Amino acid sequence: MSLEPAGSRRSVSPASSGRSSPVPRTPRRPIEDGLYKKDKNFRRYASGVERALSLFDTAQQEWADYISFLGRLLKAIQAHPKEINVVPHHTTIATRLAQCLNPLLPSGVHQKTLEVYEYIFSMIGRTGLSRDLHLYFPGLSSVLTFAALSVRAPFFSLLDRYIFTLDAPVLRPALKSIVLCLLPGLEDETSEDFERALQILDRSRDAVGSQGEKDNNYHDNAGDYYFWQCFFLASVTNPSRRQGALAFLVRKLPKLVVHPGQDSSIVKDEGFRNEGYREGLSAVAAAVITPEPGLLIRCFEAGLSDKQVLIQRGFLDLLVSHLPLSSPVLQKIVSSDDLERLVVAAAGVVASRDMSLNRRLWTWFLGPEITAADRDSQPNSPVEERKAILGDGVSSKRAEYFRCFGFQPLAQCVKRMLHQENSVAAERARPFRICLSLMDRWEVGSLLVPEIFIPAMNSAFSYSETATKDQLDEVLRSASIFFDGVESGLIWSGLARLVEGAFTAGPTEQQRALRDLKLVKFILVTFNVREEDMITIHAPLLALLLSINLTELSVLQPPEVRDMSEKTFSLALSVLALLVQLIPERAFKTSASLGEGVPVQDRPTQPLQNDNVLARIHAFYSKNLGNLDATPPPLPSGDVDEILLRSAAHLLSHTLRNVTAHSEIETGTYILVSLIRRVEKSPVLLGTTLLATFREALKPTSTREVGRPPSFPAIVSIVTVLTCLESAGTAEAHVSRVEVVQLLPLLCERIWSYLSPSIPKYHVEAVRCLWHLQAMTGQDRLIEASISTFLSARKLQDDAACMTSRVASARRFTILWTHTLQAQAPHADPGNKRLSRRNSIIPSMADHTTTGDFQAVLTRPLLLLLDALYEEDTELFVFVRDWLQNLPTLEQVLNLLISKPFRVESFPATQPASQSAMNTSTEQPGFAVDSLEPLYYLQHLYHVLRHPSNHTWVTLATETVRRTESHPQTIGSMSLQCFVAQSCMQILSSRPTTQEQHQWGPAMRRTALSVLQLILTNPYSAPLKQFELEIPLIECVRVALNDAETLLQPALLDATLAALKLRTTTELAPTPYLARQRTLSVNLSRLSFTEPIDEDAVPVASVTPPPQLVECLRIGFASTTSCFALEDWVNFLADVLPLFADNIFQNLIPLVECVCTRIRLVLEELKMTFRNLSFDKDIAPESTIISLMNALEHLLARAHDRLVSEEARSSQVKSPEQPSGFFGNMVSGVFTAETSHRRTATANSRLTVLLSFQDTIRICFSVWSWAGYSSDTSQQDSASLATFNYTSLRLHNRARRILEHLFAAETLECLETLVAIWCRSGNSVRGTDAPSVCGILHILDGSRPRNTIPAIFNAVYSRTNPTALDPIRMSSLTSNLADTELVAFLIAYTRSLEDDAMDEIWRDCVAFLKDVLANPLPYRQILPTLLDFTSMLAEKVDNTNFGEQRKMRRELGDLFMRLLTACFTMKPMGFLQDSSQSSATEKLSAGESTTREHPNRATDIVTVLASILPKLQLLLETNDRIMVAATSISTNIIGPTFRSKSFPENVTQAVLDLVFQLSRIANTSKSWKKDVGDAFNDPKFFAIPYKVVDDHWIPAIRQWIVSDKDRLLDVLSRLSAPTTASIMFGVGANAARLEADRKNQFNLRRAGVLILAADRDAFISNLSALEEKLVELIASTASSSPSSATRAEVFMVIRAMVLQISPVHLAPLWPVVNSELRTAVSSVLPENPQCETYNNPSLVQACKLLDLLITVSPDDFQLHEWLFITDTIDAVYRPANWTPVALLDEVAEELGSIAPDYSPHAGQVSTTSHAVAGKRRPLLNISDVDGADIKAMAKNELVGSLLRPFFSQLSIYAYEATYGMGSPDLEACREDLLKDLFDGGTIVG
Repeated sequence: MSLEPAGSRRSVSPASSGRSSPVPRTPRRPIEDGLYKKDKNFRRYASGVERALSLFDTAQQEWADYISFLGRLLKAIQAHPKEINVVPHHTTIATRLAQCLNPLLPSGVHQKTLEVYEYIFSMIGRTGLSRDLHLYFPGLSSVLTFAALSVRAPFFSLLDRYIFTLDAPVLRPALKSIVLCLLPGLEDETSEDFERALQILDRSRDAVGSQGEKDNNYHDNAGDYYFWQCFFLASVTNPSRRQGALAFLVRKLPKLVVHPGQDSSIVKDEGFRNEGYREGLSAVAAAVITPEPGLLIRCFEAGLSDKQVLIQRGFLDLLVSHLPLSSPVLQKIVSSDDLERLVVAAAGVVASRDMSLNRRLWTWFLGPEITAADRDSQPNSPVEERKAILGDGVSSKRAEYFRCFGFQPLAQCVKRMLHQENSVAAERARPFRICLSLMDRWEVGSLLVPEIFIPAMNSAFSYSETATKDQLDEVLRSASIFFDGVESGLIWSGLARLVEGAFTAGPTEQQRALRDLKLVKFILVTFNVREEDMITIHAPLLALLLSINLTELSVLQPPEVRDMSEKTFSLALSVLALLVQLIPERAFKTSASLGEGVPVQDRPTQPLQNDNVLARIHAFYSKNLGNLDATPPPLPSGDVDEILLRSAAHLLSHTLRNVTAHSEIETGTYILVSLIRRVEKSPVLLGTTLLATFREALKPTSTREVGRPPSFPAIVSIVTVLTCLESAGTAEAHVSRVEVVQLLPLLCERIWSYLSPSIPKYHVEAVRCLWHLQAMTGQDRLIEASISTFLSARKLQDDAACMTSRVASARRFTILWTHTLQAQAPHADPGNKRLSRRNSIIPSMADHTTTGDFQAVLTRPLLLLLDALYEEDTELFVFVRDWLQNLPTLEQVLNLLISKPFRVESFPATQPASQSAMNTSTEQPGFAVDSLEPLYYLQHLYHVLRHPSNHTWVTLATETVRRTESHPQTIGSMSLQCFVAQSCMQILSSRPTTQEQHQWGPAMRRTALSVLQLILTNPYSAPLKQFELEIPLIECVRVALNDAETLLQPALLDATLAALKLRTTTELAPTPYLARQRTLSVNLSRLSFTEPIDEDAVPVASVTPPPQLVECLRIGFASTTSCFALEDWVNFLADVLPLFADNIFQNLIPLVECVCTRIRLVLEELKMTFRNLSFDKDIAPESTIISLMNALEHLLARAHDRLVSEEARSSQVKSPEQPSGFFGNMVSGVFTAETSHRRTATANSRLTVLLSFQDTIRICFSVWSWAGYSSDTSQQDSASLATFNYTSLRLHNRARRILEHLFAAETLECLETLVAIWCRSGNSVRGTDAPSVCGILHILDGSRPRNTIPAIFNAVYSRTNPTALDPIRMSSLTSNLADTELVAFLIAYTRSLEDDAMDEIWRDCVAFLKDVLANPLPYRQILPTLLDFTSMLAEKVDNTNFGEQRKMRRELGDLFMRLLTACFTMKPMGFLQDSSQSSATEKLSAGESTTREHPNRATDIVTVLASILPKLQLLLETNDRIMVAATSISTNIIGPTFRSKSFPENVTQAVLDLVFQLSRIANTSKSWKKDVGDAFNDPKFFAIPYKVVDDHWIPAIRQWIVSDKDRLLDVLSRLSAPTTASIMFGVGANAARLEADRKNQFNLRRAGVLILAADRDAFISNLSALEEKLVELIASTASSSPSSATRAEVFMVIRAMVLQISPVHLAPLWPVVNSELRTAVSSVLPENPQCETYNNPSLVQACKLLDLLITVSPDDFQLHEWLFITDTIDAVYRPANWTPVALLDEVAEELGSIAPDYSPHAGQVSTTSHAVAGKRRPLLNISDVDGADIKAMAKNELVGSLLRPFFSQLSIYAYEATYGMGSPDLEACREDLLKDLFDGGTIVG
């Protein structure tokens, strides 16, 4: 509220009024002071009154006691001398009479009290009553709230005869209280005394107004203004009396409208108080809004916001009848903010969905109903008559009424509600519900919705950025209902405005443009925009608007392009993609979708210009708001799709040309592809520069380095568009196929460059692109030709470019081969569950399409690659040879090579097992005879077999033959080598028949014979002996002799010999290389990587390697240039390792460290590559990591094998039996020394191996966790997700296999290494490694729960009690782990297990716990965490049904109780008494920064028990055992902690949580309530910081109160009443008084804490006892014992009562509070007799109590506010010659005239920081001042620096708070009180 009302109207108070020139006043000093000294009769009279008053000090038990007291008091007063009309002790009499008007007393007491009042008033007369009105009227003010009918009549008579006969200046300060006093009499309009109450209230207006004519320059009838302003204030502040206020307003409020015949135009100017102001309103009406019209508005606002529907309905009726929207008061006089407040309050009633309220609201908004008589009196035209008949005329007039008077304020107030910063979901959803209800009337909704739609959506969007999911869902439910109620045209017109605004924003408005586009995207994604007219009409139009603006922006000059940031452009493009996704195909196919409203002759024949299109769309949405009923769509569908396609093509061209727009390429491609698929064939793209843009994007530019390919997103975009054009069947319609064919070689070349091993980011995507192009070209085999061209190019010696290198091309082809065959036969890994990742948004690239015949593309390039096998001693030969030797898909190469020289289809489906190959069938299989091609294939087969590996022969022996394209089925079980051998025999047995065959036949037979000879000599050729090949070979030898073929005979003889040797060969089953590790035995205690150790085997002799060898290996593995030769380095390592087996341990750690470092570097490069959109350097492929892992596996396998063999030999060395005696002992000693030395060397070797294991596990875990638990998948480049999935899957599987091998070899050591990783990962909830550790243990074959849990137990045994463990099961302790860390991991791992796993681990867990309990001393550090482990076992057992559940639960309960006892035995009572230990415990329990949060928690038994107690019923089952456990916890923890000498410093949050959890368990209060009571009654309790009390102690104390309701009575019983009977003098008396004060202070503070901690109204039954004690203590003086030093604590208790007890129960307390507050405030004046009674803390607390009462404003206390502050408009608009009557104003003025000026104190009063978010806070804010400083401060300094500003500002601050309509901030009030209660500086002593 502003102190200057609307129109800058100010108070017209003369300069001589107020504080600047105080006028003489009659002081509030008892007149009888002089009479006591002069008149003897008066002293006798006063003595009699005093004796009568003393009767009240005794306890009043019955109502008859009150009547007796009143009777005696009346007699004593009636005995006054006739010449004296003064009442002695009038302050005490007024207080006692007010106490007799207690609502709890019967009406007879009330009647007797009123009789005493009447006699006193008649005796003191009008003058005396004017002087003492502030004493007597407060007691009378609340009578009507509880008065019976028999009491009301004398009460009204009392007011009528005495109160309202007083002068206006006397009644003026109390007028608000008088109004509040009379309003309860108006609540029941049917009561007998309603009319009299109404009459008396109306008379009060006349009584106050009689003086207003003389003191103010208002109109003659303006005396009512003060009454109305006070009445409005009363209605605003007191909801309980608002019903009576409404009844009075209905009858007495004048209509605030212009009278008929008067000018309705009212000018709002500076002189609104002058006569010209009231020309339009009657004088009575003008008085209502003078001087502050805002109070009228706030009165209606409060009534409309009332919780009672009847009151809301009444105020709405008043609005309609007395204050219509067209009233000049609302339109001209009140400020716009006030009008908006009124409108929003009125509109808020629609939220209740009450039709009676809504009907009245519509009448107020739309004006009065137009009657038939009004329509008849107005001449209408025929058109108007027709509208009137249809109802349009009436509605249009009412809509016009709303538009003129209510639309703007309603729109503004709704916007204000939408813009409010409120985190409460219900408050944010309220505007949407109101708007939805307002839309029920089209007259309101049609104007309101277009104005507030975008702000409403913006409000929901803003809230979505900060709210939680549940909060947002609640708001979006209301917002969605509102959105669905809005017409589609309005929605899309708002979106169009946002889009246009974003593109017209200047350089300085980019943030606004960005937010507008984000809002559009939010609306499209969140709300329902899929209605038919939306997706077929509006979405295409908005997409067209967006695409044209983007197109025009993309062709502007660079300075103009910079106006829109790249981020904004990208966001606009994504919004366009969403719109295109919404548009269905039928939107472009149906001619009636967009163009039915456009006449054919009006449709343009030429393409529309962009400006014309934008103008049409703008007009459609701005003028017509997208209303399809009023106007047709602006464009036909044919124009829309053509322009959209053209714009999309331009946008894609722009993104491809812009090298910095890589992130937009994918979106632009999606837009164009989606439109091509939806739009019918159209030549719109002909003539565009799309293909030219493709060629430009594929060519290197000056901005790129030489040899660096273009961006891969651009390549993907080009392939996608071309493929889409082909698949949609529109390629010829859009682009020329000839141009596409010309583009393919360049496109293939760019894709080919991304298959480089040094660019591993896009391998999978590049392969997919090639296959998409192959699918597009069909049978033309253009892709195969391009690849063959790359492979056939000769390498130039002087050309360093990898693009033309044959070796580089060969490497690229191998990648193409790998991913092509990978797609046809993907490797499934059942043990690996991949993370779900989002797919690319490009439709045609989302799926792999290489399921066709791969031979159509790869056959010719493969043959060209195999040509390198002829060129020995070249780099290309070495690469191709190595690739074939380790190729997993070698069977595909072999099947391809045998498809031409041999007729696969001629072989039968099944082959006889033992039948000669020469006699199997009459039809001999032959070979192709049409060309030399079979010889070419056969020679390639020979060269492949000529350079074999074990994998080559395994493939030949195990893989079967597949038929050709015409016969795709498999030839039974015939292996490749059997088929090749028989085929070669067929070639040898066949004879040439033609001249051509005679030419190349010998070469064919020689090659076949060479192949056969290689096959017969391979290690797995034993299955060939079943064919008896020697027989046909011998026949071939005979034929060669006859034909004199001397060249063929030696080879035939060698082949025959090899076939004959097969007869004596035993069959050797081929074992694939990758399956080698799976053949190991799992029964050994320590596994070898290769094979079980033979104890009888003789170790292989080894030699000492040269020192250069190890350094060479380190350099080779660490070098970045060896990435393509790493397999050779690995093979070299595997071959040289056996040569220096004795020295492997000395070189193991350097080699392992080197390899691990290299893996880590390559892994980081891969991470960065897949995260960045661009890359600047070549990196090692993922195969580098796999090769390095192979090297690690070789190293560790050989080292572990050597270690196992040494340990086996060491265990066999035993000293021989020696004879006893000296010599025998010496020999024994010698052998013992040698054995110890040997075992030490073995232990060192084992340590070396284990350290290498740890390094390997850590690096493998890093690889596995990145591949399987990557936390930054959202940051991955979307264009390379397929390659990322492939790469991470390979690394994930390889790392997992190595980990499985390591676990199989050293289970315990590997597990400890993973536990160390878990412990170092920090918080297990936020860290990445912690969940990964448990995840990898769940999937490893060797780490099942039944193996892992015992291993963890063994690790614990090894660190706590090694003697309990077999030596073979002990840990080497190489991992830096504590027993607490292991148990913490045990809990985390067990929690992650499935409940069904309990069946496997139950016996081991129970056995471990029993072992611990058998000897708990070594396990003392982990005993607390084992309690947690036991409770978790109970939870899991409860979720399963295996075993004997009852027995298992009982066993767990016994173990828990024994563990609990062991914990307290190992750490005896009082272990938390040390404050330093508790501080450390507090830090741990608070979870501060530490990397071992869970392990440290193992030693904190308090935290563990606090987490276990909620599950105690599950653990112990029976109440007796629960009670025993609770008693034990309380005895050993809570009691010693609270009784410690260091209390309260040793009490931590965990202890209080433990108490709170213990208090929630039923039937356990006996075990802990005594301890809590002892702590609460300890004086040191109030040394605890109030924040700690509020957060942790208050919940525990609340539970303590719930268990015993008599806590407050117990505290009150310890309060000693003040006494002066035995006051002694001297030091002893002072000490006794101080001790009594100190005890009472503590007990009063305890009472305040109990009241604050309890629920509201929890101590209603104890209220009378509490009030009695407070009244006793208020009577204390400075010399009593206890003294008045406890007065501050009394005020604190009253503050607690005000906050925690309903005002209706506090009625008996107000007389005492008023009297005490008046006395306390008056004591600040100099020479006041009570000055010594109130010390500094008491004064501050009295002011805080008054401040709290003003802030909270209880209904009954409002009747007494005028005693302390000016609670009317006089606080702001002071009249002439105004004299302060309120106590605080009076004291402030007097202090201002006599007190010196003090500099402002640090805790000075501030009015700027108390209204937070519409909350009212206390004015007196001295939080910066310590209580001890206040106590030590001089009283005059305290008054001058703190209290005087408070006194002078409280009245205006209270008025501003009322005017601001804020609610009290109860939490701030409560916190301030709690801080005062725990401020030890104010304690005496």
